[in-house]
Amino acid sequence: MSTTPVSTTFSVNDRTYNVPARPIAVICIDGCGDEYLSTSIAQGRMPNVARIAKTGYRGMVRGALPSFTNVNNSAICTGLPPAGTGIGGNFFLDPDTGEEVMMNSAKFLRADTLLAAAAKAGRKVAMVTAKEKLRDILSKDLDGMAFSAEKANQAEEATHGISNVEEVVGHKTPEIYSADASLFVLRAGVALVEKGLADFLYLSLTDYMQHKYAPEEPESLDFYEAMDTEIGRLLELGAIVGATADHGMNAKNTLDGEPNVIYLQSLLEKQFGEGIKVICPITDPYVVHHGALGSAVTVHLPENLDVAEVAKWVLEKEGITEVYDRETAALKMELPADRIGDLYVLSARDVVVGRTPEDHDLSQLGGKLRSHGGRYEEMVPMLLSEPLAGEYVARAAGDPRNFDIFEFTCNGGQA
Repeated sequence: MSTTPVSTTFSVNDRTYNVPARPIAVICIDGCGDEYLSTSIAQGRMPNVARIAKTGYRGMVRGALPSFTNVNNSAICTGLPPAGTGIGGNFFLDPDTGEEVMMNSAKFLRADTLLAAAAKAGRKVAMVTAKEKLRDILSKDLDGMAFSAEKANQAEEATHGISNVEEVVGHKTPEIYSADASLFVLRAGVALVEKGLADFLYLSLTDYMQHKYAPEEPESLDFYEAMDTEIGRLLELGAIVGATADHGMNAKNTLDGEPNVIYLQSLLEKQFGEGIKVICPITDPYVVHHGALGSAVTVHLPENLDVAEVAKWVLEKEGITEVYDRETAALKMELPADRIGDLYVLSARDVVVGRTPEDHDLSQLGGKLRSHGGRYEEMVPMLLSEPLAGEYVARAAGDPRNFDIFEFTCNGGQA
């Protein structure tokens, strides 16, 4: 019996996906600013991606703000901005409980995913993430496979749609703080397509290597070369490959090489008194990556303070580039208004914003900090293995978004 998938059309969140009768593999290369691709291609380390850029499509797209992982992965898997997904950070102050919580549960997602819709339409869907934190939120209502590299050896048929992952992939469960965590995801995608177990895949990597190494460093070049090998294997298997990133990455250090941090809550309390709470939405369990320091924070103010006065004071601080009140932030940054603070604050390209020195452990950063979250990590690459056709040529020349990637991959190469 043939295992070739049939063409399927499905609709979700006001988008229609016309899926070709070939495997679809969309990759989110976590933390991949375009300079990583340019440097690796220029040094001959990514021949497959170089070929995609020549015979398919390579361009730039605008991600969702804040430029964090949960925000953009949720957007990519729904085709919606954060205002539609409800996911405005990795971490937030829950207005229902008053508690600071991780936003990594499917209960926080306010939209259906296109992965679940594809599965309902008959596609064999696999969602493989590097970090376990993404697995639950992105597998909402999914009748398919969903597992992480981080906990691959714990996957069970009843809960993950697959068991014996290590045997299927041919590799052991990797250490999360490693290049292998991302490579395992890609190798899993290759194995699932090769064995006929999946024909519609979302492969989401981790940005440990980008946090750790600049594009030109040998470790980075080796990593991108290894990724290119797996992308080449997907192409050899006949897959249509689309790739983008959730955010870019920049060095956030002073001229002396120390982390360039504005401890905003400390400054605000000194100026305006107690009762102010700064939330760092980059916060997640992976503190070795970034020490919970990014270039965007949200600020909750006590009722006695004038929001406009505080906003003006914050904006005057060196290293702060944008400050918006709740309503303006929700409109301008496409955020869920009920899940952000009274102010939203973005910082300069080389600056991160934190709470107080006591709230951030910088001891594991190795004396340097590379991070993301703000405007300067918003623009990311998009790759498609097929040349664009029809309306997608014009759309690519306009203001495409990283959460258009599934639509471009499924529809964009069709005449």
